Amino acid sequence: MTSDTTGVRLRFATVDDVPLILGFIRALAAYERLAHEVVADEERLRATLFGPRPAAEVLLASDDEGPPRGFALFFTSYSTFLAQPGLYLEDLFVEPTARGRGLGLALMAALARLALERGYGRFEWSVLDWNQPALAFYRAIGARPQDGWKVQRMAGAELVALAARGAAV
Repeated sequence: MTSDTTGVRLRFATVDDVPLILGFIRALAAYERLAHEVVADEERLRATLFGPRPAAEVLLASDDEGPPRGFALFFTSYSTFLAQPGLYLEDLFVEPTARGRGLGLALMAALARLALERGYGRFEWSVLDWNQPALAFYRAIGARPQDGWKVQRMAGAELVALAARGAAV
């Protein structure tokens, strides 16, 4: 896969890229001040990204002839209102020394193209409210915040406790 951004090359990750993907995840978590929450390891990534039922896909971005300097990890979501799948971007990260060279834009444009090619109705992601550089970038490419919506999350002990309360499927 190539990009229309000059000098940027994109490709889908392979199982051989798992160490690189984990490095990007850790770098993103450090940037977001959430490094303490990362429990991912190479074995888990191999199983969940490249096993029999991949949960997500990864695009890697390089500039010039060098190694990948950024990544986007995404998966299919679903909109009941549209009755269509969507593309959900879980993580986007470009190494600080490679920012401003078009890698982030190339990744986002490629994901938009994938969403259209696959017949998806929308492309969504979350961003931390303090991350002004990311918010400015997303506004510049035409993204609109979804006012009135708050992301909710359940994990760990709370997830286990809720699962124990309901009827089995």
